[in-house]
Formats: sequence, structure tokens, C-alpha cells
Amino acid sequence: MEFKRDSLLLYAVTDRAWEGKQTLPEQIEAALAGGVTCVQLREKHLDHDAFVREALQVKTLCRRYGVPFLINDNVDVALESGADGVHVGIEDAPVADIRRRTGRDFIIGATAKTVDQARAAEAAGADYLGVGAVFPSPTKTNAIRITGEQLREICASVAIPAVAIGGITLENAPSLAGCGAAGIAVVSAIFGAEDVRAAAAALRQTALTLI
Repeated sequence: MEFKRDSLLLYAVTDRAWEGKQTLPEQIEAALAGGVTCVQLREKHLDHDAFVREALQVKTLCRRYGVPFLINDNVDVALESGADGVHVGIEDAPVADIRRRTGRDFIIGATAKTVDQARAAEAAGADYLGVGAVFPSPTKTNAIRITGEQLREICASVAIPAVAIGGITLENAPSLAGCGAAGIAVVSAIFGAEDVRAAAAALRQTALTLI
């Protein structure tokens, strides 16, 4: 799967906390139909085999819609399922180690909260950055906040694209205009919505006005 800056326009990060009328794969398909441009499958509590099975199912959906499919943190699951890449946090496996293990075509995203972290991730071989939390996050209540000015500085400090993440909603996203990010990463504003497809479509339209 080719990874481009446009792939970060509306980046959906999954959270099964809002499963109800729909299963998580059904929610993901609705989000894809609504226009998300990248999917990151995040599972903190599934065992390895269950995670791989779910990843294979979600990969099929992403292939159908032609968008990159990434795994949160778990390189082993990403490789076993044939995902396009992985996103790792600051305390996860080093980007350079992942790059040596996976090769050039494997997509690697890295979290950055400072200019130094952003530059280090780029130098180590990251393809893109996840920068935040830009707003209070309901899914990561202990996430370190960054200011709008810090977001702009981080985006300007590297050549690789960055996606803003953390508590982003349809209402607060417009305040990110001109920040230099390639797009927005969203969790609850998509998967916690009553109509996942409509929420994704509205967020995509908003994201287009921010770039």
C-alpha cells in the first residue's frame, strides 16, 4: 500500500468501547464508507491470536477501500497479519529497530510531543508523526497536552508529514487550521458517534478545510 501525505487527512484510530448496535468491523467499514483515509487498529486487551484474526478482517476492509491499514504498537501482529505498518508511542519499540526488522516499504508512524522527539523519529526512519494531545482526550485522560504553537513548531521541524491527535471533534477541529499538520486523527468523534459513516463524512469535509 502506497503511503502519501494525503493518507493522513482523516486518520481513524479504533476503540471498541463504543461497540453496541454494530461490531467493531462494522463500525470500521462505516467509517471507511464515510471517507476515512487511514485506519489504525488499537487493541490493548486482546490476546495475540485474537488480535491477528481481527487484524486480518480489518485489513480486508481497508484493502477494499484502498486505504493504509496500521496496527497500534504491536509489530508482531502487524507482520503476521500483513498490515501496511505500525504506529508506536515514545515508550514502545524504537523506530530504528522496527525499520531494520521490516524494511523500507513498511509504514512506521511515531508519536512526538516535542521538536527533539520529532527530529529523532524522522532520523530513525519514521514515515509520519502523530502529534498531540492537542485537546483533552476522553480515551487517554493522562495524555500530555501540547499547545497550538508547539504543534506548529513540531510540524515545521521535520520533512515527514504529521497528523494531529487528541480529543479532536467536529466542533474544535477548525481551530487547528494552519497548524501545518497533514490531517487529523480521531477516535471517539467517529467511533462514539450514533452514525459512524455520517460522522466520518463530516470530519473529512472539515479536515479538507484545515490543510
